[in-house]
Amino acid sequence: MDDAKRTVVVTGFGPFGEHSINASWVAVQELKKLGLGHDVDLYVYEVPVEYQTVQSLVPSLWEQYHPQLVVHVGLSGMATTVTLEKCGHNYGYKGLDNCSFCPDSQCCVEGGPDCIDSVIDMDSVCKRVTASGLGVAVSVSKDAGRYLCDYTYYTSLYLSQGRSAFVHVPPLGKPYSGEDLGRALQAIVQAMLDLLAQAEDKIHCQHGH
Repeated sequence: MDDAKRTVVVTGFGPFGEHSINASWVAVQELKKLGLGHDVDLYVYEVPVEYQTVQSLVPSLWEQYHPQLVVHVGLSGMATTVTLEKCGHNYGYKGLDNCSFCPDSQCCVEGGPDCIDSVIDMDSVCKRVTASGLGVAVSVSKDAGRYLCDYTYYTSLYLSQGRSAFVHVPPLGKPYSGEDLGRALQAIVQAMLDLLAQAEDKIHCQHGH
């Protein structure tokens, strides 16, 4: 039964600023090697650090794959843990991208809500992954940084009615290797899929009565 197969898209970002190697894309490539199990089709994409590319690429991923979940992974130079972002923000985009561009409106979606929360309970994901004894510290945040990470997340949340997630990773070697980050992403995405499946089961049960 092909219906049982779930589709997941995971993106990382390309180089920017002083980060000639972006840990987020390294981590996503490591996740691709590990996979998410035989019942999940995993597609990965490297996203350039460009607002206009994000505006076209993110909708195309949703249209092409109709995924159960899209997880965007980004680099935070300040992070020391793998950080699960709860929400994306619409306004405050003043930082220039790799093309020295930023939106005139300084927002993602004109007229959209200020903030959109993921439907995924990031606190639950954090607890599950921490309890699994992975050896990688995981935390939760409500501020994805008002740059391309936050912009991508909000765009995806807006298109998917909240069926997106964002994970910030620290730079490579500070303290985790690409392999460590890949293992962490695998555990995180699997926990997210489990939570989404549980939520769907509850809806089916309610509809069945």
